[in-house]
Parts: sequence; C-alpha cells; structure tokens
Amino acid sequence: MISLAELLQAVTAYDPDFDRDPVQRAYTFVQKKHSGQTRASGEPYVSHVTEVALLATRLQLDSSSIVTALLHDTVEDTGVTLEHLSEEFSPEVASLVDGVTKLNKINFSSQAEKQAENFRKMLLAMAEDIRVLLIKLCDRTHNMRTLEYLSESRQLRIASETMEIYAPLAHRLGINWMKSELEDLSFRFLKPKIYMDIRESVATRKEERENYIERTSSLVTRELEQNNLSGEVTGRPKNFYSIYRKMDLQGLVFEEIYDLIAFRIITDSLMDCYATLGVIHAAWKPIPGRFKDYIAMPKPNGYQSLHTTVIGPEGSRVEIQIRSQEMHDIAERGIAAHWAYKDSQEGRPTEIKDAARNSAQFAWLRDLVESESLHSDPVEFMSIVKEDLFPEEVYAFTPAGELLAFSSGATPIDFAYYIHSEIGDHCLGARVNGQQVALDYQLQNGDTVEVITSRSQHPSKDWLNIVATSKAKQRIRAWLKNQEQSKSVSVGKELLSRDLKKIKFNYNKLYKSGEVEAASESMGYGDVDSMLSEIGHGKIATDDVIVRLLPDEKDLDDKLTGEETAIQKIFNRAARAFGERASVKVNGINDVVFRFAKCCDPLPGDEILGFVTRGRGVTIHRRGCSQAMSYDKRRIIAVEWDDKVQSFRRIRLQVLSLDKIGILAAMSHCISNGGANIVSAQVAASPDGKAVNTFEVKVENSSQLEIIKNSLENLEGVIKVERHKIKKEEV
Repeated sequence: MISLAELLQAVTAYDPDFDRDPVQRAYTFVQKKHSGQTRASGEPYVSHVTEVALLATRLQLDSSSIVTALLHDTVEDTGVTLEHLSEEFSPEVASLVDGVTKLNKINFSSQAEKQAENFRKMLLAMAEDIRVLLIKLCDRTHNMRTLEYLSESRQLRIASETMEIYAPLAHRLGINWMKSELEDLSFRFLKPKIYMDIRESVATRKEERENYIERTSSLVTRELEQNNLSGEVTGRPKNFYSIYRKMDLQGLVFEEIYDLIAFRIITDSLMDCYATLGVIHAAWKPIPGRFKDYIAMPKPNGYQSLHTTVIGPEGSRVEIQIRSQEMHDIAERGIAAHWAYKDSQEGRPTEIKDAARNSAQFAWLRDLVESESLHSDPVEFMSIVKEDLFPEEVYAFTPAGELLAFSSGATPIDFAYYIHSEIGDHCLGARVNGQQVALDYQLQNGDTVEVITSRSQHPSKDWLNIVATSKAKQRIRAWLKNQEQSKSVSVGKELLSRDLKKIKFNYNKLYKSGEVEAASESMGYGDVDSMLSEIGHGKIATDDVIVRLLPDEKDLDDKLTGEETAIQKIFNRAARAFGERASVKVNGINDVVFRFAKCCDPLPGDEILGFVTRGRGVTIHRRGCSQAMSYDKRRIIAVEWDDKVQSFRRIRLQVLSLDKIGILAAMSHCISNGGANIVSAQVAASPDGKAVNTFEVKVENSSQLEIIKNSLENLEGVIKVERHKIKKEEV
C-alpha cells in the first residue's frame, strides 16, 4: 500500500508549496472509513484509493484533486455523505467526489442504461470541472490493473467499457501513456489468446530489440551532434494493442510487422524540431506518405509532434517522433500540462477547471453535453458517445483558412453543420479546392471547402447514411422530427377522436372545455400537441389518455339508470375481444374484461393493482409501476391473482454469454430444470467471442422466472441476463 510519506513526496516533486494538511487528513480519514473492507484481491480496500491518488500525482494534479482521489469511494462504499465531506474538507472536494461517484444505488432496467446514466452524470460534471474525468481515469486505470481478481463475466464487461469509453477519453484528453495502458489491459481480457501470443512474440525478441534500440539511438545522437543539434533519443516497443490493430487492419502476421519500435527525439525548441527532421531525412530515406506534421496542425486534444518513418540503420523501417520538451509534457499529461504551460502565472487548477468550458480543443466535450440534452434514450446516447470519442481525424480548411477537424469519412454536409445548423439544413453541395463535388464526397486532409446552399434544399433521411459526425446526425434527425410533428399531431388527434367517439365522448367538446389540456398536463406534456404527437407515433395508447378524461365516478352514477354501477357500465361498453382471460379477479369477480399493461407486464406472483379504462375494462399493472402511479387514483380498483386458475405467460429472456461449446445446452438445461417450457431459441454469435442468446419461454409466475434468471446468471460464461418485452403482434 502507498504510504502517506510516498504520496506527499510525489506531490512535492512537482508542487513544493502545496497544502499538505488536507491530504494528510484525507489519508487518515479513508483509513478509518474503509477499515475492515477488502478488495477482490484480498488487499485492504484503502490500498486502492491510495494507488488512485498516486496516479493523480503522475498527472501533477492540484491538492484538491489528490484529496478527491483518496475520498472518491467514501460516499459510495462507506455511507459518508457529501455534506460531511463538504464540512470536513471543502465544498470543492465534495463537488468533485459527487462527480466521480457512480450511481450504483439507482435501479436501472439494463446494464446499457446504467452505463449511460453513469456516463451522463460524469459528462455533466466534467463539463463543469475537467478534474472529475482526470480522477475517474486514474480510478479506472487502477481497477484495470487488478481486473484479474474478478469473475470472467465482470472482466469482459469492465474491459469492454474501458476500451469503448475510458481509453478514448484518455486519448481525447491527450494522456497517451494512460490511453495505451488502458488499451493493453482491456485487450488482455477481451482477446486473451491473441494478447498472449503477441506478448510472447515481443518477449522473445527482447534482447535483440534492446540492442537495436541502443545502436540506433547512438547513431541518431551522433548525426544530431554533427549538425550542432542536441536531443534526447529514446526507443520503445509499441504497445500490444497497436500491434494487434496493425495486424488486424492490414491482414498481417506478427513476423510481417517491421516497425515494432518507435523512437522519440526530444529537442530544446520548436525550431529544433524541424531542423532535426531535416537531419533525419538527410541521413535516412523517408518513406512516402508516412510523414505527419502535428506541430503545424495539432490534434484536437492538443498533441503536437512530427511523425516520420524512414529506412533506418540496418535497412529496418524506423518510426520517429520529434517534439520539444513542452510538447512531450503535453503528450504525456494532456490537459493538465497544456494548461500549466498556457498560463503558469494564473495558476494551473483554475485553468484546468475552466478548460472544458473555454477551450476550442474541448469542442468535442461541449458537443457531447449537447448530445446528452437531445437524447432521452440512453442506448442511443451511448452509441453517439462511442462514435464520437475515438474517430480517425481528417483536417479541412474553410475559405478563410481556419483549420477544422472531423471524423474520418466526413462529407460537405458535416462541414456545413459544423459551421452552422442553418447552413447544414440548406446544404446543396460544395466546392472543394475550387472543384464542385457531390454531397457524399469524403473530405481529405488539406481540403479547402466552400459550402453551397439553397433555401429550397432541405435534409432527407438519405443524409443520415452520408454524414459521419454525430452533430450532423443530430441536426438532421431534429429537422426530420420537426417536419413529422404536424403529421403525427394530426394522426394522434384522429385516433383519439375515434376512440372517444366509441364511448360517446366528443373530442372537440372536451378540448374546448380544457379537459384535454388538463389530461396532457397530468401526463407530463407541455402542451396538447406534444401528447397528440406521442399518440400519432404510437408511443402512448389512446386509453392512457382517455382514462384521465373520465368524469368522477359519482357523476357517472348520477347519469346511469337501472342497477348497473358506473364501473359495470364501462365494462359493458368494452369489447371483450380486447381483454385477456387469465387468473385475475377484479373486486372478487373473476369474469371481468381486463388486459395486462405493456409498461410493466405483470406475472402471477407480482403485487398488482387495476385501473378502470373506459372502452377496455381494467388494465392490470404491477404495484409500484411508475406509469400506473401517475394515473388518477380514483380509477384504482382492487385486483388479485386467482390461485385456483393455472395460467402460463410467454416472456422473452436475452442472455449475453461467451461463445463457447456447450453453453447453449447448459442454458436450456437451466430453463427446463426451472419448470419452464422453451417456445423458441435464437443464437447470434459476434466476432468478439460473445453470443446473444434469445429464449421465449412460458412461465407460471414471477418466482419461477426469478429462479430461472438466477440459475442462468450463475452459469460460467454468462455475462448478463435480461427480460425483454414481447410485442403484441408477436404473441
């Protein structure tokens, strides 16, 4: 475990005047709060938070960040409140801890939704203070270093998340060493056999490689000295994942990869970088197409360096990076180093905190925040995040000479939307380097793009297949949605009017009286058109609205004649064809028309309640269903399962597992042993060694379903089990 003295020494190395007191108090605090807690490895839990704090010192973060790194799990794992942290340390520290804390105490419907909600919170927090993400990355790095102690299914889930989200984020922040380490650690668990093959191949050449690095470094140093230049020359093997990527993309085997070693020359100044490049190209023949000037055109994350590949000593291909010391620090520490260099007089912590809000380099972060506000569907949001975080970049110029970076495959439409939404909406074409091109032309590095617009031009669905950036896709979808709005409102009004007419209600009268508006407000819609649009799109049923338009039961009773009650009158109006026969009693009567709510799909054994629904009898919900609780409580009616009647209901289970021999048979055995009948089964294997197994089964009650799910989750090789809805037309 990292001692307090080691931690303080690490901070003092880059900030001799830092405030030691809060770090010392935080170190003592976490030892007490995490006392008795252990990790899966068997180590004391406090060893994790001290390692995270030490990683934060490698980024040379400020004192508040080091304190936060120590405290980052206290709220989640020890019961300490944010208020306590604010009083004990500072509101700033409490805010940072809150940003890093995961949302484990909230119940989510799926792992994908949980991942998205966690990322949403972190995204909004890091937009306010980028240190939240820096600390989170340190936390994830140490967790990945100790991933071997978790179960195989958790290893796969966490490694996938790291490769898809956290390694790209480290790249976006310019922290190259962390990005490479996270990629290699994820690669180790996602493709263990390939990882070990590459690792062993690299290890067998270790002595040969080290000798070659020493010889080549000496030759390069001598060439520089002969030209009155100085520079620190180092060589290192490429990380395992980058080797695998090259093998995979180019269809090569390990023995065919020649540039396994990357050399780096750190010079004294920017001018020396170009002078050094000239010396290298004069001494060894450069390979055409392998030179990149990231000094003149920095990467969006601020990375600057000259990259070239030459036929080096002994006829081997040698990749060389040339940069100044300042550029090197920024490449290693990313945002923290960048803002320290930018203005050391104003103080680094303030600059780091404000970077995401003010820097042009963090336009990608502001775009993600905008995406978060536009996407209510968590799965769709995460697909946008993964698409945006780690693109291959292409650089293009505006006619005024401004350099813009885009995802590889970007088109003039992406360029137009980057400039302004209005320009994108009316993009007719573009002139690239003076020549007119089509909308699907893919931008190339160095292109100068002039957008051509027309007021008569509008987005189409086909554009979604052309554009490459999430910003363009969002704007196109927004325009299309607005165009469909009026149509969906009209359809929704027609459907609601039709169903109201069936039960002798008039839509226009209800609208004029304000009852339709009241119903839309009670359902959380800002206006009637929004509610009608949802009906038109099929997102809500007309009966969900009609139940809110029902008059009070007393008012109905006053209008009815004979012995029928209001509720019975409603039942009699319902077409029995809409109901479902099963083991449910309504008010003690077992011959009443009812249907099961699609929003919660109750099973026998669940606690249930009923809602009177005009035209369709009673709708059965699970007690606690969020949609049910938003209804008028006066419409609630007592319902219960009839234990004397046995019925089976079809449900769909989706099981994510490893793709290995015998696992399908083992899953089928679990379901059969649970007493359920398998109606159908589908298996879809993926190239990453996983499989999605979909079972439709008939179960008797919720207890039986829970037993089956638990049995499946305990199978070796099963990653997660989820229950999915079966649409009515599939039944």
